[in-house]
Amino acid sequence: METKTHIALVTVPVYSHLRSILEFTKTLVNLNQNIHVTCINPTFGSSICNNVKTLFETLPSNINYMFLPPINLQDLPQDIHPALKVQATIYRSIPSIDDALNTLDSSSKLVAVVSDGLITQVLQLAKKLNILAYSYFPSTTMLLSLCLHSSNLDKTISSEYKDLLEPLEIPGCIPIHSTDLPDPMQDRSGEAYKVFLEGNDRFYLADGILVNSFLALEEMTIKALQQKECEGIPSIYPIGPFVQNVSCDKGSNFEYLKFLDKQEKKSILYVSFGSGGTLSNEQIIELAFGLELSGQIFFWVLRPPNKFGVIDDLDISEYEDDILFQYLPNGFLERTKGKGLVVPYWAPQVEILGHSSIGGFLCHCGWNSTLESIIHGIPLIAWPLFAEQKMNAALLSDGLKVAIRPKVNEKGIVEREEIVKVVKNLMVGEEGKGIRERMEKLKGDAIDALKENGSSTRTLTQLAFKWESLGSHLGTYNDSRLGL
Repeated sequence: METKTHIALVTVPVYSHLRSILEFTKTLVNLNQNIHVTCINPTFGSSICNNVKTLFETLPSNINYMFLPPINLQDLPQDIHPALKVQATIYRSIPSIDDALNTLDSSSKLVAVVSDGLITQVLQLAKKLNILAYSYFPSTTMLLSLCLHSSNLDKTISSEYKDLLEPLEIPGCIPIHSTDLPDPMQDRSGEAYKVFLEGNDRFYLADGILVNSFLALEEMTIKALQQKECEGIPSIYPIGPFVQNVSCDKGSNFEYLKFLDKQEKKSILYVSFGSGGTLSNEQIIELAFGLELSGQIFFWVLRPPNKFGVIDDLDISEYEDDILFQYLPNGFLERTKGKGLVVPYWAPQVEILGHSSIGGFLCHCGWNSTLESIIHGIPLIAWPLFAEQKMNAALLSDGLKVAIRPKVNEKGIVEREEIVKVVKNLMVGEEGKGIRERMEKLKGDAIDALKENGSSTRTLTQLAFKWESLGSHLGTYNDSRLGL
């Protein structure tokens, strides 16, 4: 029988969130071998998709996991927005999560529960069990500051945020234009805004919030929140950046590797909108013409248009190449042959960004993709789509100045002429040189944060030691007692 400190981790069924929180978990148990983690995973649908299975099958032995019974969503509209599907799954999973936590705590005393920032209801469950409760926040400290101050903003601002004439002031952050606020804040009468506020209020139940960021990236915001801990703000732990080190195998990658290897260093613009982002058909056509007219070499991960601008990233279905390529302009593939590569649906992004031929990244500004670009020193074209991505884009372009942000027309479309302009500016222009230098500096800072005595490693090591010390007084961990 082995003495271990037992931590429960609660995830959400969003692939990008799963990737992030599992990278944190692997780092945690690597830093402290006396910590054992059990992951509790809400699910929807009849089966666990392959990309999720792969994430869990590669976990080390001191991380156990369980998938909760799938949530039945058949009463919801068939074409429901993926975000609402996730939200419904979260709410309906709370009783099962409560049961799982009670079982784990009774069989092997839990020291702490760490839950994804989208499922703050778990903080309440942990408090009922008198267990330390932490939230893992997979986005920016800037967004976290907004979340922690959203109730105060709600009380002090009477109008719709989108009608504000002046940028919004958030403690420790650059001023944010109302149009760049997260989606739920664009309609204060909507259900999404109510859910947003309720979830943010529950953050105050946390004993601490673990943020996938690092001190040199958001120092002003991190310190501003840490200074407010005496006012009731939970302890803030910047412990990132967490990015995947190894890409999942999706079959033969010879075509893209040959293409990358043929190109000069930093000559290719990589174009991808994350695990769930999609463009309208009109925008796909404008982007295609913009890339072609720019004359720059490109590598484009293409997905079909979708009315929501986002696909269900846990249920990715495959499209035949010829069906997917019909959304491109006539003759585009022939005209750009040798100058560009269009890959249907998916590509191993971490591996691609690490290739010496990549010189820029046209990115949706999801935080995983952003951190992956930072850790590889790749400058950005910031093209946000949904959720908090516009806020991330503002941080990258206006705050950190490591991105160029294209202008959209009155219909919300980035026109081909604008695409040509920003692509050339980033890849061969003077503006791009300055951005590249600043991104190289951030790359060094990110690497330093993760070194043995780096700021993020120190922070997580100290937290892990705190948990281990508490665990040594609670009893003995034994795998067989969990029935896992």
